[in-house]
Amino acid sequence: MVVRTVAALLLVLAGPCAAAPAIVLPVEGRTLANGLRVLVHPDRSAPVVASYVFFRVGSRNEQVPRTGKAHLFEHMMFNGGKRFGPGVFDDLIEGSGGSTNGYTTRDLTAYVNAFPREALETVLALEADRMGFLAITPANLEQERGIVMEERRLRIDNDVGGTMYEQLYLHAYARSPYRWNPVGFMADLALITLEDARRFFTTYYAPNNAVLVLAGDLDPGDAFRRVERAFGGIRRQPAPPPVSAEEPAQEGERRIVVRRRAELPALLAGWKTVRATDPDRPALDVLAQLLAGGESARLVRDLVREHELVTTVDADLRWGIDPELFTLYAQARPGRRLEDILGRLDAVLARYAAEPVPPAELAVAKRQLRAEFVKGLKTVSGKANQLGFFECVFGSYEALFGLLEQWEAVSGEDVRRVAATYLAPAQRTLVLLEPLPASSTTAQGSR
Repeated sequence: MVVRTVAALLLVLAGPCAAAPAIVLPVEGRTLANGLRVLVHPDRSAPVVASYVFFRVGSRNEQVPRTGKAHLFEHMMFNGGKRFGPGVFDDLIEGSGGSTNGYTTRDLTAYVNAFPREALETVLALEADRMGFLAITPANLEQERGIVMEERRLRIDNDVGGTMYEQLYLHAYARSPYRWNPVGFMADLALITLEDARRFFTTYYAPNNAVLVLAGDLDPGDAFRRVERAFGGIRRQPAPPPVSAEEPAQEGERRIVVRRRAELPALLAGWKTVRATDPDRPALDVLAQLLAGGESARLVRDLVREHELVTTVDADLRWGIDPELFTLYAQARPGRRLEDILGRLDAVLARYAAEPVPPAELAVAKRQLRAEFVKGLKTVSGKANQLGFFECVFGSYEALFGLLEQWEAVSGEDVRRVAATYLAPAQRTLVLLEPLPASSTTAQGSR
């Protein structure tokens, strides 16, 4: 058993030189004989518990022409197992006053439950039943395939933002499995067979490919005993195959024009950067906050207020097991041209690449990042989610506790260096939205 009580840096609003108070987050971790990783965080502030089961499988573990299986299984996992039949999962948890959900990313799939502490035994039994004995039948496959196809239509095919982000990733990456959206391609979803589904489940839904996180009104010793009883008999499987995400160097800017029915033009830019564990990631986090993290951020001041070119602008660095994209999104004001917006965006980025950020501006961005981080740890569900995410994506939940210290160590010169290294115009992929009249239609590509 590993017991970890770590002082994580807490929100500080006083100024750049203020010492950061600490918040204690106790975590106990064990790995069962079958490989299931279990993390327990006791929090007695309310008689509730959150459970998260993370499987180390997302769309990065797929290949064309069988994309969409990871997200398909997010839905398949609610169809019952050996002990509990279809519909029982929702009925039992909601009947106890709890809630249940799931989500899929490029890196992982997570199953989320929030419930009164008295329901812990039931929830563990439900999770163990579907991990070990999920019902994968022709009827279940066809039912969930139809639901996922409809979700794709809603979130991508018939959604302007979804289309733009799909096109960005498809053109930014050449080889990485991050290319496709976790929902999968429509044609690929139609090709998934029952044998495909069963093989996928056996490979990726094994205890040695999973992390169970329990947070809330728990005694860790009792929780581990209950987990052992529920999950200990599930057999481990051979390790899943490794993923290759090596990308060729990008030789110049890539531009894609999306013509869709929309009210206003918009642009979405993306640069391939680094994986979550890379030493340059904290400086890129700070740069994203400096660019668009509040009313004082430079892109907000420049594009929204001073030049009145856009209605909104956002910057984001996604964290992934493999190198992810740094993205910038801007929606034009009526009558404004995308090329003018792009010119101002380039000017702001060029300034960051040319000179270090002033200390006062840097301090504001760090305070904003700290505030957002602490806000995500206010509930037992938020803490369980973060612990499991860091265990899967960063390699250890303990990386969570060094996050604020990493941001605090970022210098103005670090920001200048990563802006110059990663965000050059020649290294970006650019998606331009050109609105069509309301009466127009356009065909959608599949890949």
